[in-house]
Amino acid sequence: MCLTLGNAAKPGAWRKNDQNQHPSQRATQMNNQYLNPDDQNRNGLSERLRGGDLTVSNKELQDAWAIDPHYPAADIPLDRLDPSHPALFASDTLWDHFARLRKEDPVHYHEHSLVGPYWSVTRYDDIMTVDKHHELFSSQQRLGGITLGGIAREDDDAFALPMFIQEDPPKHDKQRKVVTPMFIPRNLAELEPLIRQRAGQILDELPINEEFNWVKHVSVELTGQMLATLFDVPQEDRLKLVHWSDTVQNLGDPEFFETPEQGFQELFACLAYFTEFYEARKKEPPKFDLISMLAHDESTKDMSPQELLGNIILLIVGGNDTTRNSISGGVLALNKYPAQYEKLLQNPGLIPKMVPEIIRWQTPLAHMARTALVDTELGGKHIKKGDRLAMWYISGNRDESYIDRADEFIIDRPNPRNHTAFGYGIHRCVGNRLAEMQLNVMWEEINKRFSKIEVTGDPLLLTSSFVHGIRELPVTIRG
Repeated sequence: MCLTLGNAAKPGAWRKNDQNQHPSQRATQMNNQYLNPDDQNRNGLSERLRGGDLTVSNKELQDAWAIDPHYPAADIPLDRLDPSHPALFASDTLWDHFARLRKEDPVHYHEHSLVGPYWSVTRYDDIMTVDKHHELFSSQQRLGGITLGGIAREDDDAFALPMFIQEDPPKHDKQRKVVTPMFIPRNLAELEPLIRQRAGQILDELPINEEFNWVKHVSVELTGQMLATLFDVPQEDRLKLVHWSDTVQNLGDPEFFETPEQGFQELFACLAYFTEFYEARKKEPPKFDLISMLAHDESTKDMSPQELLGNIILLIVGGNDTTRNSISGGVLALNKYPAQYEKLLQNPGLIPKMVPEIIRWQTPLAHMARTALVDTELGGKHIKKGDRLAMWYISGNRDESYIDRADEFIIDRPNPRNHTAFGYGIHRCVGNRLAEMQLNVMWEEINKRFSKIEVTGDPLLLTSSFVHGIRELPVTIRG
């Protein structure tokens, strides 16, 4: 996964001013942000980073691109509308930006942005077109990879993270097939009793009538334990895996690292940890775990350190973010829609339909990026070879022209799997069934124990335009 610029930051750090400004102040802010910004300074910083300079100060970049995320999307000049800004996700004000783009310019070119020039693809059908046509739109790291702001690097670059999701066929197909057996239905069925046991144990240890952070005590615990199982590493190391997943999102965050280069030192620790297991498993008989699979297949047994780290990070992030943020997002959605929560309590048999609706509603990965391999057309727009595009899954899942009542959370929605959250084509999420199974089991176990989980504080959202996540979710279980 390529480095994404400014993917996470301290809450409010990317914001300028607030909603209580005097109108004249807000007009000045509007002018500074959208009509006459200091593009030379901030574009220069972004270009340094996209050019591979990881010594750029995260704080300096953050300050240069700070905005007021509450400024009305309808009042921003269309050519300055940029839904990729992380402050929009931290403040949950992204929705009007995407709604306007879907209505006025669903394939929209952004010349000025934190992540450089790119096209926003915001409607369901156009997103499917890009995702399905890998021969036109590449995922290759050498061209920028799968995230906006991705740095184009050669595979042998010390800071490269080559991985199979950032490859095109045939290499992508060969390496993906190595880990696919882990996620086939027969093997998932064997994992279900273990997942159920762990979910029950986690839930049984939760306090009653006392506020706690659902993300930390439930979502992170279940996904961390599953990651350790899939890799067959000690359970006591599970939070290391979660930490390394979070590090990828925090590389551009001055709250955690002064520079992205500093953040990479944490990822190099991840590499050292997994290299020991990778080399040891090469000498052991093949086993049914992800490291052993990588260590024994012809296409992955001789990976470079960069490629080993890249594929490990891919599997950690993929196994962590979708399930973790959907577990938290489901609790939040049900509290926002109490009638749906009551419907669930009256009919737990709706859980299998509710789970894909939670995933659609949360959309744990907000976008995937591609690079055009040839001149082509999309949505009536001319896309040039080398142009970067963002498939905004989070917008496609709110596309009213494709999904009925798309802005509503409906747990008995017909055809609930009609969503963009897992992608399409050759890059469709390899672990999607495992994610759904963990959510099904978790909600079944929740319903056995608790009448309701009440959100009792404001959620703290991840400041990221890639992972649509929840950092903290204060809840109380009533006795």
